[in-house]
Amino acid sequence: MAIGWLTVLKSVPWGEVIANAPKVADGAKKLWSSVGKKPPVAQPAADSTPPSTVDSEAFAELQARLATLEAAVSDLHDQMLASSELIKALADQNALLIKGIEANRIRLRWLSGAVIVLGSTVAAGLVGWLIR
Repeated sequence: MAIGWLTVLKSVPWGEVIANAPKVADGAKKLWSSVGKKPPVAQPAADSTPPSTVDSEAFAELQARLATLEAAVSDLHDQMLASSELIKALADQNALLIKGIEANRIRLRWLSGAVIVLGSTVAAGLVGWLIR
């Protein structure tokens, strides 16, 4: 199981992920700001007097269908707000994760350099001790 995850992690183009993280975060913020500014769809007041040319049963049926559609649009708007808020939160978390990965990458390079210098020093000391 671990080998599968390791293969997946190796196949990810991390350079592109790191380079595009700020763009993803900015895009999510723009999405949230544009969706968040839109008010929910206002439901217009229904006209209580049906037109004389339309059958009252058909008019009542149309009003019921309109109310159902307005409720569905309102639900979709709420879902869109929740989804865009989630996308923004995930993009922010992604940006923080990428910053942490970048910091760890830099620390790993410094640590690798220190290990190489320390290993070289120990090897040189060991060779000097063996030569005596």
